[in-house]
Amino acid sequence: MSAIRHIVFDIGKVLIHYDPNLPYSKIIPDEAERRWFFSNVCTSAWNLEQDRGRSWADAEAELITRFPDREADIRAFRKNWRAMVPYAYQDSVEILTSLVDAGRDVTMLTNFAADTFREAREIFPFLNLPRGVTVSGEIGLIKPDVEIYQCHAADFGLEPSATLFIDDVMENVEGAQASGWQAVQFIGAEQLKSDLASFGVTH
Repeated sequence: MSAIRHIVFDIGKVLIHYDPNLPYSKIIPDEAERRWFFSNVCTSAWNLEQDRGRSWADAEAELITRFPDREADIRAFRKNWRAMVPYAYQDSVEILTSLVDAGRDVTMLTNFAADTFREAREIFPFLNLPRGVTVSGEIGLIKPDVEIYQCHAADFGLEPSATLFIDDVMENVEGAQASGWQAVQFIGAEQLKSDLASFGVTH
């Protein structure tokens, strides 16, 4: 196993909290109806297409055509996005910051819509500390497709076998491993500290 020289962080649910239920608990107060809405209308698969680069206008239009009676609820998704990311995980941010301060090569790779990521950088200034970031919505590729890892490695000059990727979604971890990277699933900050130590990464 190669010594780790590059560390790549996912963002959502690793560094910042994300939960669409937070604003929608007020928009659609009935829990069963809200669950139906996220299962059938503004689904994870629908939202992922914005991470792939689809515009919000096109995304909304596609759903409003199918669910015209839910237009207000559909448009509320983008309008209330900031309420879905209410805080950062400070213990995780401290790990990232300490790695950067220690001179480690830290970058980020995220499934994120281009416009909401620009907002995220304003809300959470620590997202500007790493050397750079690959945002899926900006390049039209998403995790766990192997191509996005290859693109990130090429753009930032990473040696795959010397790269450690941190992501909360196992499929994304496996995508990184399929690209020749080392990778761990994020469970929490304490586990991440242990994982980093097991790879010989001190900070």
